[in-house]
Amino acid sequence: MTEADVNPKAYPLADAHLTKKLLDLVQQSCNYKQLRKGANEATKTLNRGISEFIVMAADAEPLEIILHLPLLWEDKNVPYVFVRSKQALGRACGVSRPVIACSVTIKGGSQLKQQIQSIQQSIERLLV
Repeated sequence: MTEADVNPKAYPLADAHLTKKLLDLVQQSCNYKQLRKGANEATKTLNRGISEFIVMAADAEPLEIILHLPLLWEDKNVPYVFVRSKQALGRACGVSRPVIACSVTIKGGSQLKQQIQSIQQSIERLLV
């Protein structure tokens, strides 16, 4: 998928390097039971205050089905980022179906804490 194929509303969009790091972390958080898949589940984690960051797919059709969510996340001060492919996000989440949004959740004593903080800083740099 080229730059022209991506919906301009999908901002901030992760570059190839950050996308790889994000999908690896999503896969690990799935193994550690720190992942919620789907737009509804991601919204629930946000409302409960247990969301570390959100990953959304830029190729969701129509994209408007998830565009109301960044407003919520900005209100709650939770970083979010778009990746290009819902298929790749689905595979990283450990399911065979495409996933348009997922949330990495907070867990006390998690071994992923350092990686999660690193990703959060990378996402915040994209927003500036």
